[in-house]
Amino acid sequence: MRFLKPVAAAAAFLIPLPVMAQDIVFGWNPNPSTPQVDVAMANGYFEDAGLNVKIVPFVSGREAFEALLGGQVDVAFMAEFPAATGILTNQPFAIVADLTRYQGMRIITKDDPLDSVADLEGKRIGTSIGTNTDFYLSNVLASEGVEAEIVNAAASDLVAALARGDVDVIVPFPTYYGPAAETLGDSYQEWRAPGYQTHYVLAVNADMSEEKSAAIEDFLGTLVRANAEVAADPEAAMDATAAAMQGIVAPEVLSDLWADSVFDLQLGSDLAELLHSETEWILSQGVIRGEVLTLETVESFFDPAPLSEVAPEAVDLD
Repeated sequence: MRFLKPVAAAAAFLIPLPVMAQDIVFGWNPNPSTPQVDVAMANGYFEDAGLNVKIVPFVSGREAFEALLGGQVDVAFMAEFPAATGILTNQPFAIVADLTRYQGMRIITKDDPLDSVADLEGKRIGTSIGTNTDFYLSNVLASEGVEAEIVNAAASDLVAALARGDVDVIVPFPTYYGPAAETLGDSYQEWRAPGYQTHYVLAVNADMSEEKSAAIEDFLGTLVRANAEVAADPEAAMDATAAAMQGIVAPEVLSDLWADSVFDLQLGSDLAELLHSETEWILSQGVIRGEVLTLETVESFFDPAPLSEVAPEAVDLD
């Protein structure tokens, strides 16, 4: 057996070993609302941070959330509404970031314009029951005590239902505004009723390991870096998003959606208050039975630690 001389042995231990990239399994699919992810991927920022991000696409945020709870992904991207259900059923997850706020929710009809909540009285309104559009519509109607017939339909069927006259009005997801305008042509009418904005969030499994927690910190740090680039050069960021979507959304539709979007990675009390309102609404609909939760209970499903480490100014849960 051959032994190294002391000096040679010491030198051998000084040779740096290759750093193994940390795997992050990310439940996400290309969409108009996460340019931070598109910019980070296009520029290799995840690799710079020592991360190997594996994308697992899902049709909806709800499916990504279910995969997170089942341990299939480390991070899930979704609108905030599924998290409200998760909170009510005490699922093991935590919200770690709020990527984007969308402020352009619309109620769509054809031919006759809508000018007020009163114009919805007695109408047949199509939406996807049990989603954030249902929550939005319910609050709009309740604000003036207006009654209407709510017709449940899959998101992909709403525009066709309105065109055929099966319903008088629809409240679809934002990605269907463009197709609705194209299908209805000159008959297209929209009304932007205030009172709700969608929050696009990132959630993690509450039972993750310490090693994975450190990787999540690096993951968020990378998105903070990309977030600054989105703000500095929104045109380049839109190009990155358009490239990631591969023509699924037309450039003019993407531009329209971005006009009503706030891209600013944060974690704030406004999200907690919205989720609290959504849990109360879900209980009032009888979808889930349970006790009314306090705001403090809702906030216990937030984990500000990873974002606080990389961007303390982005966290405001007071």
